[in-house]
Amino acid sequence: MKVYISFDMEGISGIVDWDQCTGSGPAVAMGQELTLAEINAAIDGALKAGATEFVVNDAHYRMQNLDPRLLHGDATYISGAHKPGYMMEGLTSDFDVIFFIGYHGSISGVPSVMSHSYSPSVFTELRVNDIEVGESGVNALVALGQRVPIGLISGDRATALQAEPLMKQAIMVQVKDSITRYAASNLHPHIAHKRLSEAGERAVEAAKSIELPAIELPATITMSFQTSDQAELASWITGVERADLRSCTITGSDPLALYRSFVGACYLTRQAQGR
Repeated sequence: MKVYISFDMEGISGIVDWDQCTGSGPAVAMGQELTLAEINAAIDGALKAGATEFVVNDAHYRMQNLDPRLLHGDATYISGAHKPGYMMEGLTSDFDVIFFIGYHGSISGVPSVMSHSYSPSVFTELRVNDIEVGESGVNALVALGQRVPIGLISGDRATALQAEPLMKQAIMVQVKDSITRYAASNLHPHIAHKRLSEAGERAVEAAKSIELPAIELPATITMSFQTSDQAELASWITGVERADLRSCTITGSDPLALYRSFVGACYLTRQAQGR
């Protein structure tokens, strides 16, 4: 039983500020410890259910947030920026189930701590087949393309609300309830870890019966940008079409190709930021 874990940090219990997940001092050190503990809790539960192999993809910021020596389950650790598969780097069709740990809501949805969609300086909204999605919804295209079910998603209430339309059978673990974009009611880490461990165990046990993400093909990703310049930049990528002044679409029957084009648009617009 092979488990793939993509993790972010904004959806971890106790993290409510950018200093805890993008800084370089004591605040980020604590944020990294909290993140590692939630990942390990999910791995511990999966081990109880018979999982034998783990790949953990660091999908946050510069993507080098953990000490790999401290990962449970002898997990393989994928780290570093500029990965072609970005938040889903390393996922292949031989995995049995996917965990999304520490995910968060989109910037255009209900209040969610540090809400954004891939890049807060670029995107104002992302949609898949006209359904507003967070990062889990875009990443679900890769799960669909590799035909691996998503069994567990953790984060705040907004994360669960946005994931539910496309991933109805995924176990949602709410570790905090966002009050505003920079405040939340957080579960005590021990409680969060217990729930994640239980969910990890259940997700592995149910893996064979979980349906793939409910994304009808051909699918369309609609990207709304902060500026018209960013939309213009994105339209330079083959397959990306200008929809209006500040938005573009990508349509196709291959979900992996769709995601690759989206990643290209994300990298280009984020680096240039319309300049």
